[in-house]
Amino acid sequence: MEEVELCFPQLNTSCWKTKRPLSHTVLIYMVLSFISLLTVTLNLLVIISISHFKQLHTPTNLLLLSLAVCDFFIGIIMLFQIMLIDGCWVLGDFMCALYGVFDFTMTCSSIGTMMLISADRYVAICDPMNYSIKVTPKRVGIWISLCWTCSVFLLSVLMKENLKQPGRFNSCTGECILIITFVEQITDLVLIFIIPITVIVVLYMRVFVVAVSQARAMRSHIAAVSLQCSVSAFTKKSELKAARTLGVVIVVFLFCICPFFSSTLLGQDTLLSTSSAAFFICLFYFNSCLNPIVYAFFYPWFRKSIRLIVTLQILTPGSHDASMLRDTA
Repeated sequence: MEEVELCFPQLNTSCWKTKRPLSHTVLIYMVLSFISLLTVTLNLLVIISISHFKQLHTPTNLLLLSLAVCDFFIGIIMLFQIMLIDGCWVLGDFMCALYGVFDFTMTCSSIGTMMLISADRYVAICDPMNYSIKVTPKRVGIWISLCWTCSVFLLSVLMKENLKQPGRFNSCTGECILIITFVEQITDLVLIFIIPITVIVVLYMRVFVVAVSQARAMRSHIAAVSLQCSVSAFTKKSELKAARTLGVVIVVFLFCICPFFSSTLLGQDTLLSTSSAAFFICLFYFNSCLNPIVYAFFYPWFRKSIRLIVTLQILTPGSHDASMLRDTA
């Protein structure tokens, strides 16, 4: 049976924490710490890979780089979430607010990047002839910058009261809680969940329909005689494979994020607290660990880059010019 005790026994205003058997606590800490460490490590490998090797500086990979940066910081944030398992926050009100800032910014930027990835695949599959014209590294960089800028702007609007005076909504010492009004909650739900998820689903449904159509055309050699689809079979196969891989990333992302945002539909005013939605938050964070694992399964260039990084071959002169995409179709 679970017992409770004060987070700070010397303070009468201290919050209560749940005391579990030592074996349970150690197991939880070990599992979550391992996931956090794995998330940080794998996404750091993605960041180094795409940043270091010039051949990987493609529009799609720049989007993956932005997503990896979000996932990297979410892996770090997860370490702070571990502290909330027992219901006690020991780092003070300022660090609680800072934790909320990073959590909100990375969450919003991650969702925005997923929406950009869906748009990228939509253009690549549905309008391949004009893809290289419409989607350039420079344009992708601008959209990524806008995505992060909008995340910071939404943060300043939705969490302004929490940032003015950190800890103002805490009911006891040792609590980390951020509260938004009903209007702000609806705005958050619409702008950060409903609209992006709708766009992602609609775009990928269109991509799926066109991809299936193109795959059938390739098998029957119809695409070879079609003027509109005169792109080489290799290019088509590469684009379809990229769409399939990123489709897996999107599906995993939706599976992990939907429960978290669905909990806000219950009418709670609390966005983040020491006890509510702990499982959903951890599930959302776990998605950041799964993304690079998906890359490792589907992207030969990522496996090759890992070998070069681990063996320190990236430190040799001219390593950034190494061929990473050969035989990866």
